[in-house]
Order: sequence, then C-alpha cells, then structure tokens
Amino acid sequence: MKKSEVPQDNGRVFEKGSRELYYAVDENGEYTTALSTGWDAKNVVQDHTMQELQERIDRARADVRDNKVSPIVYFMELRRMDWQLVSDYTGIWKWRVKRHSKPAVFRRLNERVLAKYADTFEITVDQLKNYRGD
Repeated sequence: MKKSEVPQDNGRVFEKGSRELYYAVDENGEYTTALSTGWDAKNVVQDHTMQELQERIDRARADVRDNKVSPIVYFMELRRMDWQLVSDYTGIWKWRVKRHSKPAVFRRLNERVLAKYADTFEITVDQLKNYRGD
C-alpha cells in the first residue's frame, strides 16, 4: 500500500495513545514505514476475536460451576492458553493436563502439582483449589 493510503481509523491502538508501524511504499516506489492510528478492518476482527474469547471464558466458568470441568480449564481459557501450552509451562504431559481437567481427578492432586498450575496461571494454590466458577 502507498504511504498516503495507510489507514488512520482511530482504532484501539490510538485509544491507548500509541500508533502502529506499517510498511508502505513512498512516492519513489521505495519501502518505508508509516504510523497508523488504526484500521477499521482490523478493529472488526479484533472485536470478533475478543467476543469469542470471552464466550470461551464464560463457558469454562459455567462448566466449573456445574462441576463438568476443573478450574484448570477456566484459568487456561482466562490466560488464553491451550492444552499444549499449559503442558509446556508446567512440564506435565498434555494427556495428564487433560486428565487433571476432570473434577474428580483434580481434587486428588497434590500440592506440588497444584503449585505448578498456580505458577503457570499466576495465581495462588488456594485460588486454584477454591475456584468454583463464581
């Protein structure tokens, strides 16, 4: 895109007082950089993404409240993580992380394992153990 065509649609980036850097072509056909305050198309995609993420968090919260899953699932969604990422951060095999998402299995986890999850989610062990979907 030409430097003069870099969007200035006052998106979320601009609301926080900053601007994004884009690569553009100047009048001489050379690549250069240009600052943008936002782009409507990007804002629409970000809105949709944020709405989808919030729905996943709300669904996980309800599932914890209904005792369908353990709090691990809620905090995983809240931190925008997936099974593999939780596995990588905790050092626990992915199949075991999935198993720990079952409420009955979660209740039997020892403090050492719970501490790994709590550290990963940046919460305390008590917050993890006592979360009920409230």
